[in-house]
Amino acid sequence: MATELNGAIKEVRLGTPEVMQAFSAMATAATKAGALDAKTKELIALAISVAIRCDGCVAFHSKAAVKHGATRDEVMETMGMALYMGAGPSLMYAAQAVEAFDQFSDQAKQ
Repeated sequence: MATELNGAIKEVRLGTPEVMQAFSAMATAATKAGALDAKTKELIALAISVAIRCDGCVAFHSKAAVKHGATRDEVMETMGMALYMGAGPSLMYAAQAVEAFDQFSDQAKQ
């Protein structure tokens, strides 16, 4: 899903450059390591992605969690919090998030 969205996101970026520049600046500021490291922030983003049921967000933040060294156990605990906060419908997204994490993790190992 992340790869499929890249082209569409590029179109939005080209069509709204000032808005996307501001969005990128906000993303950079929000994900910058501070009291929380980048991995923790990506796990938080992944939990929120599941709780709000955002397919594209699940894919992007699963990939970013892998990139920042998240373990499967950390993702599973994160999914537990997402389920707690998002209830039953989040279970379906938690399954997708774990599947995406596993796929990106397998790719990273190659």
